Amino acid sequence: MTPYSTEAAAWQESWDRQQEAYMPDREERFTALLDTVDAVTAGRPPRVLDLAGGTGSISLRALRRFPDATTTLLDLDPVLRHIATGTLGERAEVVTADLRTKEWLAALPHRDFDAVLTSTALHWLAPDRLAELYGEIREAIRPGGVFVNADHMPDDGLPGLSAKLGDRANALRHARYAAGAALSWEDWWTRAAADEVLGPLVVERRRLFTEHHSSEWEPPVSWHLDALRAAGYAEVGLVWRGSRDAAVAAVNPA
Repeated sequence: MTPYSTEAAAWQESWDRQQEAYMPDREERFTALLDTVDAVTAGRPPRVLDLAGGTGSISLRALRRFPDATTTLLDLDPVLRHIATGTLGERAEVVTADLRTKEWLAALPHRDFDAVLTSTALHWLAPDRLAELYGEIREAIRPGGVFVNADHMPDDGLPGLSAKLGDRANALRHARYAAGAALSWEDWWTRAAADEVLGPLVVERRRLFTEHHSSEWEPPVSWHLDALRAAGYAEVGLVWRGSRDAAVAAVNPA
C-alpha cells in the first residue's frame, strides 16, 4: 500500500470543494449512504466497495464513521485514483478497473461486500451498459447486502418544478464561480493538467476516455428502480431525495 501524502490530501480537499459547489447537498447524500451501511451491518465493521470512487470521498467518510471498516476503492481514472491512493494511504485498497466491461469484477479482492456505494459517477455509462452493471454488482455483494447509487435522477412526477430547481441551482453555482468562492469543473482540471505530478496523468486520462466515454445520461429515478428490479434484487427503493438527485438502494436476496 502507498503511504499517506499531504499533497494528495490537498488535491482531495480541492476536489471536494469543487464538487460541493456543484452539489450543495453532497454531504446529505453521503450521510444517507452511510446510514444504509450502518443499518445492514448492525454494528459489525462493514466491508465497503467504493465503486467508481474517484478521489476517495466516500471511503474517507466511511472510515471516519466506521474506523474498523474494510474499504476497497475501484476506479479507472488515473488522476483521481492517484489522489485517492495518496489520501487513503494504508487505510484502504485502491484497485484499477473499467466498469465499461464485466472484467471489473476480476479486480476485486473479494466478492462478499456488505455494501457497494457510488455517487455521481455512473451517469457516464451508456444505458444498456448501466443496466448490465446493476446485475453484475450483485455478484460483489453478500446475501442481504446492499447497493446504493446516488446520482442525477429527476423525479418523474415533477418535471416542471425539477427544471426550475435546476435553473436555481445553476444560477447559485455560477455566482459562486464568478465570486471566486469555488473552482468550476473545468478550472479544477486545468489546474490538475498544470501540476507536475498530475499533468502526465491527465494526458493518460484523456487517452482512456476521449474515444470511449459515454455522454452524460440522466434518466428519471423510475428507470433506475425498474433496472434494479430487473437485475433481481429483493428490495428496491429510495433512501434519499434531493432537488434533482436521488439515492436508490437495492438489497441482494438473502
